[in-house]
Amino acid sequence: MQSKSVYKIPNGKLLKISLIYNGKDNTIDQISIMGDFFAYPEEAIEYMENELKNTFLDKNCLLEKINSVIKENNIEFIGLDVEGLTQGILMCLK
Repeated sequence: MQSKSVYKIPNGKLLKISLIYNGKDNTIDQISIMGDFFAYPEEAIEYMENELKNTFLDKNCLLEKINSVIKENNIEFIGLDVEGLTQGILMCLK
């Protein structure tokens, strides 16, 4: 299934998610994370998109996965936080 969301993060920036997911087991097949926030290092968003593949679309699973990707890759977000990213992804579920 394909879906998109646009989410204004509280005290943050605009987040746009484009998601293709498996409707049978609710896992991410492909995700695109865009918006007017900043991420460091440059390839941080690409890492995040790749690492989120096959992740179950559940709040706790997403929070855990996103936090571990941030730690492993020393990612810094400006205008975006873990809760905001998780919420933006979950808003894609129909």
